Amino acid sequence: MTARTNAGGTRTDGPAGTKTDGAHPAGGAPGPAAGGRIPRPRRRAPGGPASRPRTGRAGWTPWLYLLPALVVLGGLLLYPIYQLGLISFLEYTQAQVSGGEPTSFRGFGNYTELFSDPQFWQVLLATVLFAAACVVTTLVVGCALAVLLTRVRAVPRLALMLAALGAWATPAVTGSTVWVFLFDPDFGPVNRLLGLGDHSWTYDRLSAFALVLFEVVWCSFPFVMVTVYAGIKAIPGEVLEAAALDGASQWRIWRSVTAPMLRPILVVVTIQSIIWDFKVFTQIYVMTNGGGIAGQNLVLNVYAYQKAFASSEYSLGSAIGVVMLLILLAVTLVYLRLLRRQGEEL
Repeated sequence: MTARTNAGGTRTDGPAGTKTDGAHPAGGAPGPAAGGRIPRPRRRAPGGPASRPRTGRAGWTPWLYLLPALVVLGGLLLYPIYQLGLISFLEYTQAQVSGGEPTSFRGFGNYTELFSDPQFWQVLLATVLFAAACVVTTLVVGCALAVLLTRVRAVPRLALMLAALGAWATPAVTGSTVWVFLFDPDFGPVNRLLGLGDHSWTYDRLSAFALVLFEVVWCSFPFVMVTVYAGIKAIPGEVLEAAALDGASQWRIWRSVTAPMLRPILVVVTIQSIIWDFKVFTQIYVMTNGGGIAGQNLVLNVYAYQKAFASSEYSLGSAIGVVMLLILLAVTLVYLRLLRRQGEEL
């Protein structure tokens, strides 16, 4: 019998030519099948046991964790919305509340009456323009101060953060009262500093809206500032340094580097600002004494309050609330859809 090793590292013993793998020592693991071919593992057919989705209790586990939150949201959000929509389809005034007359179903009669009122469209236009101005100003001020926080030293940064958080923590009624005092025509320090005498800021429609806008921005920009500042600090410093070394200005760095990386955060603060500023109530009600002279500073929230409680037309007030809800949902969904088309991860 002879033994020889070929170029492939296999050993041939005897005339029968039986081949064994030279890689295995004596007494080791058995070699491959005859012919020197290593058998490949068998693949599972598609749809086999390994590719089947999990079913049963494992699929319900996330919903069990979310169940307490869903119950709370259902009680605090869904049920009031249901009642709001239900009342908007009924004849529900003080007579029905006191039990003097039975409640009747009007269908879309309340909405028809609301949409045929010219004052509703005037208030809606004023609300949209006022909310848009508040959102843009809040985002500009908040983002500018967030960038400033990254440029100053620790002590000024701490002072600015404390001042902003103090404005954010101030109740809306208290902040509105303070701003009315600051711009008071008789005792306010602003008129004295500007030499305006007894000028009334709430008498003219535009100046009254501007005064309310200042207060809304003052109590809203801290949220944008803190959120955007946290996002900027999460950006790797090497990216900003590389843009600066390439000769980019601070505005170009913000527009081309920082803002695109902060887009998910900016989406959140923009949607939050739209919702908050569109349904402003306290500032308008306190600073313009219920909507200004002859209702010149009304917004939808104050308009709904006047219809529901001042005029005891609860069904009309509910209809205005439903319209506001649908507008906010439409704006939010359209904004998110546009971002999804651009390939943004939210």
